[in-house]
Order: sequence, then C-alpha cells, then structure tokens
Amino acid sequence: MKPAHKLLFVLCPMLVLGFIYYSSGKLHLHVWGQKPHKGVEPTVKVSKVTSVSVKTTVTKEPVVEGPVSVGRIVGSGTASLQRVHSGQHENPSRPVFDKQGFLLNLDTKLPPELVYKYGNLSEGVCKPGYAAAKMSAIYPNLSCKRCIIVGNGGILSNKSLGSRIDEYDVVIRLNEAPVSGYTRDVGSKTTLRITYPEGAIQKPERYEKDSLFVFSAFKPLDFKWLRQMVFREKLQGTEGFWKSVAHFVPRQPSEIRILNPYFIQEAAFQFIGLPQNNGLMGKGNIPTLGTVAITMALHNCDEVAVAGFGYDMNTPHAPLHYYETVKMSAIKESWTHNISKEKEFLRKLVKANIITDLTNGI
Repeated sequence: MKPAHKLLFVLCPMLVLGFIYYSSGKLHLHVWGQKPHKGVEPTVKVSKVTSVSVKTTVTKEPVVEGPVSVGRIVGSGTASLQRVHSGQHENPSRPVFDKQGFLLNLDTKLPPELVYKYGNLSEGVCKPGYAAAKMSAIYPNLSCKRCIIVGNGGILSNKSLGSRIDEYDVVIRLNEAPVSGYTRDVGSKTTLRITYPEGAIQKPERYEKDSLFVFSAFKPLDFKWLRQMVFREKLQGTEGFWKSVAHFVPRQPSEIRILNPYFIQEAAFQFIGLPQNNGLMGKGNIPTLGTVAITMALHNCDEVAVAGFGYDMNTPHAPLHYYETVKMSAIKESWTHNISKEKEFLRKLVKANIITDLTNGI
C-alpha cells in the first residue's frame, strides 16, 4: 500500500468520528436546550407553576408558556427542565408528576405527614379523612384558593375594605346586595352571587357582567321559579313567595349553578344544631344564606374570610344592611332563623382561626 493511501486510511475514520461527535453536540443543543448567547449562561426562573401549565422566563430569551410534559418536576433551573423531558430528575426527593398531575412513582406507603395520624390505627378501624388525605398526597393541588364571603351587614359601612376584599381569589356575595356605589367599602369584584328567589336582584342592569348566578333552594316552589327563569317562561304561582321575586334573570344556563343542598343540611343540622324540619319551613329551622355560603366555602376553599357578618342586638337603631335604612331591630321579626345559635357556631370558627372576620362583627 502506498504511503498516501495509508495516510488516507488513518485519517478517514478520524474525520468520520469527529463529524459524528460534532453533529451529536449540535443535535443535543437543538432538542434539549436553548443556544446560549455568547458569554451568557441560560438561566430559567419558574414564575408560575400549576397542574396544567408552566411559565418560564429565560435570560435574554422570550417568555415560553405551554403544557407541562410527562415527568414535570416542581422546581427551577435549566438542568431540572432538561431532566423533565429525559425522564430523569436531579434530586430524588423532589416530586415528579405525570401529564395528568399524579405522582409519577406511586406506592402504598403512607407519606411521613400521614404516618403519625393513621399509622397506629388498628386494622379495620375507620380512618377519618384518609381517602382525601391520600388522594392529596398523590394528586396535590398546586393552586391555592383564598375566598371571602361578603355579608350584607351595615357593619361594612365606612370601613374602606373594598381593595382588600378584591384581593381574594373568589369573592362571594349574597342575594341582592349591590356593588355599584359602594365599592370603597365592599369592593368591585364578584365571582359568585348566591341567592334564592326572594333575594334575587330584580333589576337586570344591576347584575355583574362576569359573575356566576348560584341558586340556593329552600322549598319546592324555588325550583319552579328557577325553571321559569332558565326557560324564559312567564312567571306564575307567585302567591307562594313571602315577598316579590325577580321576573327575569339575565343569565344563560351555562352561567347558572345550583348550590348543593348538602351544604344547607350540614349548616342547619350538624353545625348550628337546628331542629329537623322534614322539608318544611318552620320557626327557627332555616339557616341564613351567609352561614350556608361559609359552609360551602369551607369545603371548596383553602382559606376563608368573611366581612359584613354579625347582628348586634344591643344597637337596635343601627342599619341592618349597608345599602338600606332598615334598622337592626327588624331582625327580631325573623321567624325562620335562629340568630343566637348561628352566632355561637360562627364564633367557634373565628376563635379557632378557621375563618377570618375582617369587620369583627361575629
């Protein structure tokens, strides 16, 4: 073999191997990472993580937002995000989730925080809250909902709580309590408005644009009214209501919800201890809508606050509601509610720091 041929025989494999090595490096940059700017290390700051999306900011690169891939890691850093896609993770102690939001590695062992609560219970003994706690361990709720129920009490007047109320994720209002003209004290945001027929807003123009209409029923006639509102039927049978009711609700069916009656039952008979009513309205056996709303929020929110709650019977001439001139003494005429029992229940929640009372009226 000639010397020139020997040289080519040696150089060709080296060139091929060099090309493969170079190409693999380019491929790695293209698939797994951003091409760094000269003299700048690419850093990633995770500014928002939810169960469905992750928003990342890359130095000197545009914001990228998109669905979370299989193997999402709760954390930050370029290396971590690279390992998300490769199925690896930097720290074994960090939880890794699949595309539905469940833990990637499931086992039957109790997490450390549940061992103390359930680990020593005997076989066959009921474990209160076990299924929900275990479910939360494998499918954590990465978002946190802070809710406030805005009552209608006159105690809200001149408190300037509007901006503070609007900071909550979910703002729940009751019946026809107005917002316009009172935003300084009660805020401007409404997520849900819970009402029954007699309490519904009667003027269509007063309904908030983006709020859900949540219907709470206390009697069979209430559902008849709801059907007439949904199907835009002519209102009939109004003689069964104790006061005038709305003839039109400016909401599409997709914007209407029915409050689960369980919350009414739980508030009335378990929490407040009202007498059983066998489905009939009687003296002192119907909870106020405010207490029902609080009960609902305790099931659906991570933090619960209230404002505008509390009846002070020592000030009979004080305004009952923040938006009208009816006096506090009028509450004595209510025969359906047991105000003293409700106040006793709500005071327990405040004292135990389960709910926060912004107006200190409970």
